[in-house]
Amino acid sequence: MAVMVEIHFPATGEDEWIDDVGDFLIDLEDEFGLEEYEDGEQIGDEYVFFIAGANERTLLKAASRVAARKGVPTGAYAMVTVTDAPKVGLGRRVSLPAR
Repeated sequence: MAVMVEIHFPATGEDEWIDDVGDFLIDLEDEFGLEEYEDGEQIGDEYVFFIAGANERTLLKAASRVAARKGVPTGAYAMVTVTDAPKVGLGRRVSLPAR
């Protein structure tokens, strides 16, 4: 069991930003020493990315960079949880800065 941060975005009808975030997470893996724990997926009316492999502070810093990225939907937030959580969305909610 390890710390994981879920990055939640409002789902939009447009999905070009999703591939951009996926590519950006690869860059953040090198910069912050983290990993994309699972592929991003749409869950209900949100699109969620999962990052782990670093401490909570580092993961939240990376999540903030993702949320502030140009072209992503506003209204993102993070959930601090663990890698073996029984379902998505459990944990402590953390506000992320908007662009």
